[in-house]
Amino acid sequence: MSRPLSWRSELRRQLGRRRTLWVIGIVAVLPLILVAAFSLDDDPGREGDTTVRLVDLATSGGPNFTVFTFVVSAELLLFGVAALFAGDPVPAEASWASLRYLLTAPVTRARLLTSKLVVGLLSTAALVVVLPAWTLLVGTLAYGSEPFTILGGGEMAWGDWAPRMAIAVGFVLLSIAPVGAFSFWVGVRSQTPLAAVGGALILLIVSGILDSIDALGDWRKALPAHYSRAWLDLLVSGPVDWVDLRHGALWSVLYTVLFVALGYRRFRRQDILS
Repeated sequence: MSRPLSWRSELRRQLGRRRTLWVIGIVAVLPLILVAAFSLDDDPGREGDTTVRLVDLATSGGPNFTVFTFVVSAELLLFGVAALFAGDPVPAEASWASLRYLLTAPVTRARLLTSKLVVGLLSTAALVVVLPAWTLLVGTLAYGSEPFTILGGGEMAWGDWAPRMAIAVGFVLLSIAPVGAFSFWVGVRSQTPLAAVGGALILLIVSGILDSIDALGDWRKALPAHYSRAWLDLLVSGPVDWVDLRHGALWSVLYTVLFVALGYRRFRRQDILS
């Protein structure tokens, strides 16, 4: 007999939820929608336009299509996934009036919280990894296996692109972790799924607005999403500039640990009435 609220049982529970199936469906369909959208373009070369953008190179091969899809997904979609998977499980139990019954299983508060947080983070990580892998397969079938075309000119061989893209995926996962941790904290405080996910997305939006204000100067570097695009530095020719990547990773770890710790502190002290 499995222990109450083991990671395996919690994973099975979360995979059976409708919102999880919807998110998996969106990730699976997104590359196909983009391929269909690009197929409607009668003039992909933009004759007369000398400005080359990432979207103009998206159909030049599987790697370019993967990078373009990952860029547009990392702007909002992946942040939303982190907020949903990390912030929704605890308040969802409260909304179903089942949270206090789980704690009499017997399950300690720390164990309940850890089980839901770990499964939420692992689910997020799985989708962040699966998205570029699935997109690369779709893009290669649709546009071929040409090497990655660098935005400033030139090409990057598969042997160089693949490990750099793997690091980029890891960095994006770190970048979205603070938003998931903030959603986790709000969910524990409010015990309302909408407040948890909505609060995290509001944090992201406000952070983006503040990041656009030049008057803030270096203070903008402390914003949660300031370094969210730093992974693109990996996909340029020549040596990689690790400064922004290192700073972004450190800020992400700091915010994630802070909000997770606040969530545990709050949940340990509050009365569970639902």
